[in-house]
Amino acid sequence: MNFLSKITGCFAMPAAENPTVAMMDAAYAHHGINARYINCEVAPEKLGDAVRGARAMGWAGFNCSLPHKVAVIEHLDGLGESAAIMEAVNCAVLRDGKLIGENTDGKGFLKSLRELTDPRGKNIVVLGAGGASRAICVELALVGAKSLTVVNRGRDRGEELVRLICDQTPVQADFAPWEGSYALPADTDILVNATSIGLYPDLDARPDLDLTSLLPGMIVADIIPNPPRTKLLQEAQSRGCAVLDGLGMLVNQGVINIKYWTGVDADGSIMRKRLEEIFSA
Repeated sequence: MNFLSKITGCFAMPAAENPTVAMMDAAYAHHGINARYINCEVAPEKLGDAVRGARAMGWAGFNCSLPHKVAVIEHLDGLGESAAIMEAVNCAVLRDGKLIGENTDGKGFLKSLRELTDPRGKNIVVLGAGGASRAICVELALVGAKSLTVVNRGRDRGEELVRLICDQTPVQADFAPWEGSYALPADTDILVNATSIGLYPDLDARPDLDLTSLLPGMIVADIIPNPPRTKLLQEAQSRGCAVLDGLGMLVNQGVINIKYWTGVDADGSIMRKRLEEIFSA
């Protein structure tokens, strides 16, 4: 079992290409930004050393993935609003000599969603209660969603997320147990699949839903970037729903990260094009 994870620096040496690295470097090249985005495998017991190294080398910031998103907090100097609420960080930013923890997972999704609709005042159902769901739910709550329903197989984790939303934001959230095929309430405006169901190579998998409850006019979003057109999105579109793929969330996370680190408003279309090239290969 591999217990290593990634802590990714904005300024450092070149590394082997992967989709995220390729997407970020495409943006840097397009905008003439003198930066590189690299992957560094960091063992949990070396996380503090890695953060101190990032400081010492003058990195503008870094991303971190599981299992470091919570543990990294003790090595930072402060947290942004949503990162403090969800108690998880995926992006550290050097500001006035201090490393501040942000979470761009939910922010990237929100930016993508707003290309279709404003979530303010909407009834939203989110499938899953893991880290991605947590980040998305907090951001949706902070911008004024009318209601949030968290649907999850495990009751404890789902109810814990609902309590966090109700306690830390002004939005009412509810838990719905995922037992068999889940039927969406008729007043659902937006459905978000925040699980990994349908991720490559399981191309024919989709969340267990009562497909008759997918109604025309609903927005169905999937956070999975590969494949961009998941089985869920295919089914939803065939029933008259507007759909949102996971590439938008991934791209907009990158756009926000670059803005934090360099001040540049990156062109997301350049980044999306590079991802589409990779995933269609």
